[in-house]
Amino acid sequence: MFVGDDVETYYDAARASRAQNITLFDEGAPKIVAVMQADEFRATWVANKAVYRTRMAIADGGELLVIAPGVERFGEQPEVDALIRRYGYLSQREVLALYATQVDMQEIPHGTAHLVHGSSEGRFRITYAPGHLSRDEIESVGYGYMDVAEALRRYDPAVMQDGWNTMPDGERVFYISTPSAGLWSTRERLEGRDTELHPA
Repeated sequence: MFVGDDVETYYDAARASRAQNITLFDEGAPKIVAVMQADEFRATWVANKAVYRTRMAIADGGELLVIAPGVERFGEQPEVDALIRRYGYLSQREVLALYATQVDMQEIPHGTAHLVHGSSEGRFRITYAPGHLSRDEIESVGYGYMDVAEALRRYDPAVMQDGWNTMPDGERVFYISTPSAGLWSTRERLEGRDTELHPA
């Protein structure tokens, strides 16, 4: 626990949090498999924590598989759900260009921002294995689709271990059972960010 109102106390706490909560890779992972618990994640609105908490760890051309047996919709509110269905998940550049002219985006700025949060910015593939959305629905927003039963059979949460796993056919994946509880990144992407890191 860190207590104080000075900036050094804040930096000390931030450094400790970084050490405990950020998993660093020397190289990008070719494939990450993330599981979003069915009783907690019902919409991609929240399940996409799997996207923005792992994006800096995924190799260019790699893949993120999100296994989300509880997901049944895109947005938490009907108007946001409709916005996501209308535009899909887009790059920041595409969203900003559309935002300048599309009134529906301007009326729901938090929903518009979410379109970027759920995007790979074209760097890697995102595949969803949802419990209650169809292939057509998932593909219409720009994601790949995998049957949830097949995903759970191949990447059985009762068998997979957090971290690197080698599948029977030789596929090597990095498995995350609780993506909402951390951040994953390559050292290069984290340390190359345009922010002050205040090293110890």
